[in-house]
Amino acid sequence: MKRRDFIATGTLATAGLSSLLVTSCNNKDPKPTDQPLATNDAIPEFELNEESISSLQEKITSGKYSSEQLTRLYLDRIDAIDKKGPLLSSVIETNPDAMTIAKSLDDERKAGKTRGPLHGIPILIKDNIDTADKMQTTAGALAMQGHIAKQDAFVVKKLREAGVVIIGKTNLSEWANFRSSKSCSGWSSRGGQTKNPYILDHNPCGSSSGSGVAVAANLCTVAVGTETNGSVTCPASTNCIVGIKPTVGLVSRSGIIPISATQDTAGPMGRTVKDVAILLGAMTGIDESDTVTKESEGKGHPDYTKFLDASGLKGKRIAVEKKPQGDNQFMHALQQKAVDLLKQQGAEVIEIEYMDKIYKFNDAEFLLMQYEFKEGVNKYLSAANAAMKNLTAVIEFNKKNGDKAMPYFKQETLESSDKKGGLDSKEYKEAFQKSHIESRKVIDGFIIEHKLDAFCGLTMGPACSIDTIYGDRWGDVFLTTPAAITGYPHISVPCGFIYELPVGLSFFGPAYSESILISIAYAYEQASRNRILPKFKKAFLS
Repeated sequence: MKRRDFIATGTLATAGLSSLLVTSCNNKDPKPTDQPLATNDAIPEFELNEESISSLQEKITSGKYSSEQLTRLYLDRIDAIDKKGPLLSSVIETNPDAMTIAKSLDDERKAGKTRGPLHGIPILIKDNIDTADKMQTTAGALAMQGHIAKQDAFVVKKLREAGVVIIGKTNLSEWANFRSSKSCSGWSSRGGQTKNPYILDHNPCGSSSGSGVAVAANLCTVAVGTETNGSVTCPASTNCIVGIKPTVGLVSRSGIIPISATQDTAGPMGRTVKDVAILLGAMTGIDESDTVTKESEGKGHPDYTKFLDASGLKGKRIAVEKKPQGDNQFMHALQQKAVDLLKQQGAEVIEIEYMDKIYKFNDAEFLLMQYEFKEGVNKYLSAANAAMKNLTAVIEFNKKNGDKAMPYFKQETLESSDKKGGLDSKEYKEAFQKSHIESRKVIDGFIIEHKLDAFCGLTMGPACSIDTIYGDRWGDVFLTTPAAITGYPHISVPCGFIYELPVGLSFFGPAYSESILISIAYAYEQASRNRILPKFKKAFLS
């Protein structure tokens, strides 16, 4: 997620959405009904389109496919449309051992052993998550090229135990979009620019850009992303998929290249609420190397599918922001349609004004992240196999290799972070108190006062154009910050389309309320059915 727009400036971007959805040199307002689009007709048909974890398991059980065959099909799909065709650039690297792993899991199944619903299922994970195999872990940065992790991240260990086949790593906004205030989401110096599969010259959002695009384009069934503020939920929204940012503490962060110890978490991404619920259950667990996970003891669930309830909206009290967000009529209409459906499904919708009270914490959040980024990255690099041993070395590498490492935007966020002191500084402690502690008081206060089960609203607007020169220019609607700064759970579900680009609907609530949010989101998903396959359209035409 491009943090300039909702953190560094202290306010949301003020540009109207209609001016952001065309290419950077076109000032015309695209009309949603009469603007012609060029379609990419070269996309081959794919026999696994829109398959779920459950449907793949049924096909494996029936003998139609083996895990080895599924893995081959997905790897071929990646080769056909990610590395060629529309060149989505969502996968930064494939796993040379994927077929061997899949075969070993097939052999286990033949011997009568299955590890659960993810046994033999091919997945992708973000390239800031350690894997102790032949794949690199680089956060998309050339400075980290060649880094092979010493051991699996804890979440990777959990996933391997569950029987997944990790077929590759996904591209991302370099350093999880904490490099520059003028960055283009989905671009990394190692992986290039990831493209939105709905309209290819539009932004996939980030920083889990590749994970979002890969799921949307059926390069895998599910993927793992990470989020500090919006990096799972934003690409879920712009790619018409489901993404969960769990409560900080539910999923271990050890072995993940960090930004913020206060806000970081890995999260599942998939095309359905059920699939992300399955993946979330496999990702959770208490890790002695990440002490915050001890707070989740007795609060997490190994199986979140038991909370899938088509009547899950009935009797729920859900808050929406009373003050109109932005001035785009199509977004207002889309949110009203979603609110009407919530009411039809038995929810009680309460209008309150809370967003302005959250936005005031943006500057403190950015300050907190700079301090924690320096602390966390230096600690990670000092123990890693990477040639870079600290943040200063990364900055110097980028300066010496500017033509390749920084051909567009620079690294002012890395540099400003490197100048910060330690976590014992007064400035950091004040930022932590204001951003994290006081924001929780605000959200908790509204939950108690109005007896809320969740908050709801559009995740964000439709994708802006890809612009590596001037950077992202998102609109004036973001619902990622409240859950991010509090560390609370957040789920984004497909809500509809504006300008033929996806928009998500968000639900967030108090700590460890994933079960309630999954129930609510599933009920909305089943009643709305807004997921549509991407068409890989080339561009808006002037």
